[in-house]
Amino acid sequence: MTVNELIIDHITKRYRRKTVINEVSFNLAPGKIYGLLGRNGAGKSTLLNIITNRVFPTSGMVTMGPQNINNNDAALGKMYLMSEVNMYQKSTKVKRMLADADSFYGKFDFENARRMLKQFGIDEGARFSNLSTGQKTATKITIALNVNAQYIFLDEPTLGLDVNYREAFYREMLRTYSEKPRTFVLSTHLISEVQQLVEDVLILHDGNIVINEPVEHLLERSYLITGPIKLVDEYTAGLKVNDTQTIGNLKEAAIIGELDDMRPIPDQVQIKRLDLQRVFTALTNKGGE
Repeated sequence: MTVNELIIDHITKRYRRKTVINEVSFNLAPGKIYGLLGRNGAGKSTLLNIITNRVFPTSGMVTMGPQNINNNDAALGKMYLMSEVNMYQKSTKVKRMLADADSFYGKFDFENARRMLKQFGIDEGARFSNLSTGQKTATKITIALNVNAQYIFLDEPTLGLDVNYREAFYREMLRTYSEKPRTFVLSTHLISEVQQLVEDVLILHDGNIVINEPVEHLLERSYLITGPIKLVDEYTAGLKVNDTQTIGNLKEAAIIGELDDMRPIPDQVQIKRLDLQRVFTALTNKGGE
């Protein structure tokens, strides 16, 4: 089956005078794992709801290949959004949720879903409303990883899960991705945990996409310059510094970009690579330069 790219084309969303998403454009390719990162209120959930046609944009459009996804059952049937919003009635049982996923999307993997529910300690006959926050999340994860869709959007997929169950989720996602490649988009605050999972990263800040590139490429050009304040300032003079922190006489300067290879490095200054968490904070700190 041919799967087309999802194209997010100049999407803007305004609520009265507040612009939540501002002229956002990017593509999602088939068979990749993306990380969608942003601070609270950055617009991540709004963007995912627009992509899956639950919320309409003020302007712009989302297309799957040449087709607009707006009220397009064929295109929407290839996308699944797991979110914090509870779409089920209070009396709905877990087994009914599995059946609904099969009814809406077809070819739901009941066997693997039941194996996962057992792993998470969830009774298929339990009412969803009676489950703990972590169990509710685990149930939603189980459905998302076994539903027959080509684009799986996971909005805070580890909410309420302890470290053991989070590790179980990451293993299950990689296993199903290996066995049946699909596109996964993870929107999460646990950046350090997903760094090894995601191939491409999208960072949403103040309603704009400020980073859209492979994680490997981003980290290759992300540096932390540390040392005495005066020496760090001298070394970074003229460079674009994204964020700084000082402790006593020591200073850290985060730089997302190319360094000057011809510039001498003082003996007391150290340069090392940033991890994805530190890159994120450097790009989204309000105090960044």
